[in-house]
Amino acid sequence: MERSSNRTVVVTGFGPFGEHTINASWVAVQELQKLGLGAEVDLYVYEIPVEYQKVLDLIPSLWKHHNPQLFIHVGVSGMATTVTLEKCGHNQGYQGLDNRCYCPDTHCCIQGGPDCLESIVDMDVVCNKITDPQLDVVISVSKDAGRYLCDFTYYTSLHLSHGRSAFIHVPPLGKPYTAEQLGRALQTIIGAMLDVLERSTAKMNCQMEH
Repeated sequence: MERSSNRTVVVTGFGPFGEHTINASWVAVQELQKLGLGAEVDLYVYEIPVEYQKVLDLIPSLWKHHNPQLFIHVGVSGMATTVTLEKCGHNQGYQGLDNRCYCPDTHCCIQGGPDCLESIVDMDVVCNKITDPQLDVVISVSKDAGRYLCDFTYYTSLHLSHGRSAFIHVPPLGKPYTAEQLGRALQTIIGAMLDVLERSTAKMNCQMEH
């Protein structure tokens, strides 16, 4: 059987927690799955439980299994009113309890790791690239993913992928966007991320050849 020459993208959303009995992030990812990312991209989606240990188990497992071009995580933020592209993940400051009332004793993701890791995808460029007038959502960029499971997942993923990860925060459903709007936004944003990543990789290869 021939191996697909398509690019592979893995996208995760989170399961329920706290007041978010229906997590908008997973709903949005399921909408994205319906839409797809085009014929040249193999898309795989997964729901991640809001548990620190599950993150530490699942993220390396998914990375090893798929070795994706880009590993994207989507989370919900009760404070968000925009679809937010997160620039970086943080290693320390985790004190919130997860669904199992657990928090790492060290309050960090990777002991001895850098305080902050940034995505190799330039989120400002991605944000500026998205000019689709039919995309009726506001997109913004942030440097603080919140020091809870979203930030924890992002840092863990960035550490494993050497920066080939991204994180997108969405608002709760209906505040103000529908599931369909969020799904279309994810489709457009991830398409732009892949384009930016491809261009930056091509530029690096060109510089290396010269």
